[in-house]
Amino acid sequence: QVQLVESGGGLARAGGSLRLSCAASGRTFDSYTMGWFRQAPGKEREFVGTIGWSGVNIYYADSVKGRFTISRDNAKNTVYLQMNSLKPEDTAVYYCAAVQWKIVTAPTDYDYWGRGTQVTVSS
Repeated sequence: QVQLVESGGGLARAGGSLRLSCAASGRTFDSYTMGWFRQAPGKEREFVGTIGWSGVNIYYADSVKGRFTISRDNAKNTVYLQMNSLKPEDTAVYYCAAVQWKIVTAPTDYDYWGRGTQVTVSS
């Protein structure tokens, strides 16, 4: 069982930055692929990016590529999402998710989810 807690959300202006964190419980964090997803009101949950258990394999959605960066610190059981050049369309609840030993991007492929953190970008 893995418990995930996101933090770092808030209000930012367009062009600004925020850094989200996701802290995981458990002693096997370094065996989990960690994904970031987001869901805007009235829309389906969408893939933002993912980082494999070793930190080598990292993939992003086209909509955030070049602006967002995922990293992880396995010693701290934490994954990060650095968001730069924010746009109003980035406004959503952001979730981190975990799955063991797979590199996947579909929300249905992830086994554990945090409760999310709200990110609001004003124009």
